[in-house]
Amino acid sequence: MKLSNTIHSALSLFFVLTISAHFIHAESVEVAGYSFSSPSNWVSSVPTSKMRKAQFKVSGEKEKDAEVAFFYFGSGGAGGVKANVDRWMSQFEEAKGRDVKNTTIGDTPVTYVQAHGTFLSGRAFGPKTPLENYALLAAIIEGKKGFIFIKMTGPKETVENQLSALKKMLLDSLDK
Repeated sequence: MKLSNTIHSALSLFFVLTISAHFIHAESVEVAGYSFSSPSNWVSSVPTSKMRKAQFKVSGEKEKDAEVAFFYFGSGGAGGVKANVDRWMSQFEEAKGRDVKNTTIGDTPVTYVQAHGTFLSGRAFGPKTPLENYALLAAIIEGKKGFIFIKMTGPKETVENQLSALKKMLLDSLDK
């Protein structure tokens, strides 16, 4: 009986450790020659579009989840910083709390973008669904092989709680 209990305990512990490792292990994403280790609370999901290089779900309280998408369109794709910031701001009925900050991490220029308000969710030329009290948190990385866009949208509280995690991920990835 003791051997059976020991084996059962060992298998239970193995199962718990395996599951725990899955949840605390960051997902590594390779985009345009850079490796990003996602924060441990970002859960990788299958990209919903071929334009997305990676996609994550960020759980918030009371099922108020946010979505993070990594985009890369090649060395000359998707326009520059201003064009993308303007497009993202136009995805709100009225972008409030607009904040655009430029910095350099290592030798790589990065632009952080934030806004909140009523987000107009939907495809570029399709119908839009207004989502109140939503926010945008994004980073535009001016990489050696072209721009990398990291864009998070979701409920304001969930998104705003991810600012330090996003900055840490970029610092860990770019400051080498």
